[in-house]
This record gives sequence, structure tokens and C-alpha cells, in this order.
Amino acid sequence: MGRIIVFIYGIIAYCFFLAAFFYVIAFVGNVLVSKTIDSGPEATFFHALITNIALLCLFGVQHSVMARQWFKKRWTRIVPLQIERSTSVIFASLVLALLFHQWEPMPGVIWKVGNPFGVYILSGLYWIGWFTVFLSTFMIDHFHLFGLRQVYQYLCRKDANIEIEFKTPMLYKFVRHPLYLGYFIAFWSTPKMTVGHLVFSIVITCYIFIAIQLEEQDLIRTYGIQYEIYKKQVPMIFPIFKKNRMNW
Repeated sequence: MGRIIVFIYGIIAYCFFLAAFFYVIAFVGNVLVSKTIDSGPEATFFHALITNIALLCLFGVQHSVMARQWFKKRWTRIVPLQIERSTSVIFASLVLALLFHQWEPMPGVIWKVGNPFGVYILSGLYWIGWFTVFLSTFMIDHFHLFGLRQVYQYLCRKDANIEIEFKTPMLYKFVRHPLYLGYFIAFWSTPKMTVGHLVFSIVITCYIFIAIQLEEQDLIRTYGIQYEIYKKQVPMIFPIFKKNRMNW
């Protein structure tokens, strides 16, 4: 593939990510967009439940499988290494788009906060959660995570398979997975929890803990004893503040 074409492909993939990322914020938060987690025609309870769980599981399987090293080794026999991450980003964005389009609202209310102060607190936490997600990607390497660095390195005729140095900046000194912590905060912080939102939050939370186990197996294989020490000293997702904290 031509280097300029590869670079353009990476930019397009990144635009897919941005569109999906900002849409999911609006989708879960019931803001700005017409189709949200609680809007649309209501189906029967079991039809909606099965459909929504299937959509969430499809995203989980796609996201986890394409992130595994064994899959990447086989996948890069078909897809060039320099666009492997960008292609994964496109697939993830398309699966999310399918989820948005096919999601069946389940409007029964589990809880609804009436106190204005409580509404402001939960709404604020929602946006803090998403800010934490986005910020966490930059603490490590945002552009590598979403494929832009790989296509840029290829454009500049540099090695696209450079390992990211193990480091624990900022929030990573307090939790091993601040990105997942951000998702957890965002998905559960709502002044109005509907049945559909609850199903979404429960399934995604279960997926997060499964994904962490798979991800950490890969991290141990990549960084070895360095990550094992880090794992013993830093909590997984919920911060526990200690006086002595390791520095890398």
C-alpha cells in the first residue's frame, strides 16, 4: 500500500473513533442526539433484553479478540502491520454504530433523583468519568492506541512495531486501569437509571473485569516482572491511596 494512502486510512479510522466516542457520550447521557439509550419505540421486554445483551456481547467479543496477541499475529498475515490498529478501530466503531442503531430502549425507571443538588452531582460525575477516559489515553500514548502513530511512522519510513515503554504517569500511579475507572464512573453516574441503562451498565461492567484479566495477561507477557511488581503494588481499578507509591 502507498504510504500516503496508509496515512489517509489511519486518519479516516481515527475520525471513526472520534465519531463513535462522542456519540456514545451523547447516547448514554441522553443528550444532543435523537437516538439514545432511552429513546425510540419500545419493544417487548424480553425482545429488548435479548437484543441489547447480544449487541453488547458482540462489541465485547470483537473488542477483546482483536486486541489479543494471538489474533494480531494471524491478522497481520492479511492486514499490513502498519494499519492493524487502525483497522481494529474501524471495526470497533462499526460495531458501536450497530449497537446505537439497533439498541432497544427499556424505559422502566429503577431510580430517579429528584433533589437538584443530587442531579448536579451525578451529572458532574458523568462528565468527569468521560474526561477520565479521554485523559487516560493521553497518559500512555493516545495516538498509538488509535493507530495514528503507526501510520505516521510508516509515512516517515520508521519502524511501526516499536513497543511502548512501560510507564505509570499520573493516574496510573494510583490505579492500573484509570480508563476503565472512567467508564465505570460514566456508566453508573446518572440521576435517572432506566432498565435499559441498568442492563447496559451491568453488562459493560462485567465486560470490563473480563477485559482487564485478558489485558493483564498480555501485559505480563510483554513487560514480565516489571508489570507483576506494579500489579502487586497498585490496585486494579478503584484507587487506594498509600504513603509509599512506586515510581518508574
